[in-house]
Amino acid sequence: MSTTPTALRLDRLLANLGYGARKQVQQMVHDGLVVLDGERIEDADRRISVAPDLPARMTVDGEPLDPPFPLTLMLNKPLGVTCSRKEAGPLVFGLFPQRWQVREPALSTVGRLDKETSGLLLLTDDGALLHKIISPKNHVPKRYHVTLKWPMHGGEAAAFASGTLMLDGEDKPLLPATLETFSPTTACVTLMEGRYHQVRRMFAAVRNRVVGLHRDRIGRLQLPDDLAPGAYRILTPENLAAILPA
Repeated sequence: MSTTPTALRLDRLLANLGYGARKQVQQMVHDGLVVLDGERIEDADRRISVAPDLPARMTVDGEPLDPPFPLTLMLNKPLGVTCSRKEAGPLVFGLFPQRWQVREPALSTVGRLDKETSGLLLLTDDGALLHKIISPKNHVPKRYHVTLKWPMHGGEAAAFASGTLMLDGEDKPLLPATLETFSPTTACVTLMEGRYHQVRRMFAAVRNRVVGLHRDRIGRLQLPDDLAPGAYRILTPENLAAILPA
């Protein structure tokens, strides 16, 4: 079933995408900087059909239009970067074009990776999609590669899979998780939920310490080997279908 694309005034569309306030956008149009289908747009109040192919048809100051809503990205989050808008130090939002920080609706991280965790991080301006991915009811698996300070003792897989493991300070047991070991100090953990610092706290509960943590998969969406730390890609409908259960 097809849906009719939303139509927006050009000045509102570009303002929502962070290109500037409406007066600034109007000046850009006056200066001939906005082109659609090879022709300069002359009226900032012209209504534009916001179809998926619009970024391929419109340029702003010679560059393709930023993707309109809904926008979902995968980022290879580097170490030392925080999933926040307000904390001190490097932030994930600083890895994107500056105008993306004032898009409406705003981009939000789908869950968080702490400062010392790297890997696959999703960001979206689609609130409904965000909640579908993070809800434990939807059972979206998330896989983490773990490096430990001390060798495992052998009982970790059973403890994680039991559904009875309790984290310090909590009164509800964890959902079962799977552990695949590669060496005495390296493994993969796959979770069906995303509690605060969960992987680190799980290993603390079995008397070990995580010294390296990297997420490489959400659902069936794998972090590409050729996506460098700090780089990002816009997700396709096929990518999105790989995240959520069928």
